[in-house]
Amino acid sequence: MAFNIPKEITPEALASRLNNGESLLIIDVREPQEWMEGHIAGSKHIQLGQLLERQDELDLAQEMFMICRSGSRSGLACEMLSERGFNVVNMTGGLMDWTDRLV
Repeated sequence: MAFNIPKEITPEALASRLNNGESLLIIDVREPQEWMEGHIAGSKHIQLGQLLERQDELDLAQEMFMICRSGSRSGLACEMLSERGFNVVNMTGGLMDWTDRLV
């Protein structure tokens, strides 16, 4: 892997799309403890270490937004999935830069 992230979105742009009522597939790749401390409403939790073994739960054609704490793990997730033909977008800055509501 050459750490090549095909597409990126800022936390502000993602929050804006969600607040405008768009139905987006958001995959949170953080660890279980991080997930329980707060996550974006409606997001799906698949920790990075389980991503490839659970890739059959994902739709190859649907655009997915990958998130983590800082944007690094989600970037790696994007690279892993894009190499397998998935349409993925990395949220830069991760939840550290997220200013919208968490559940």
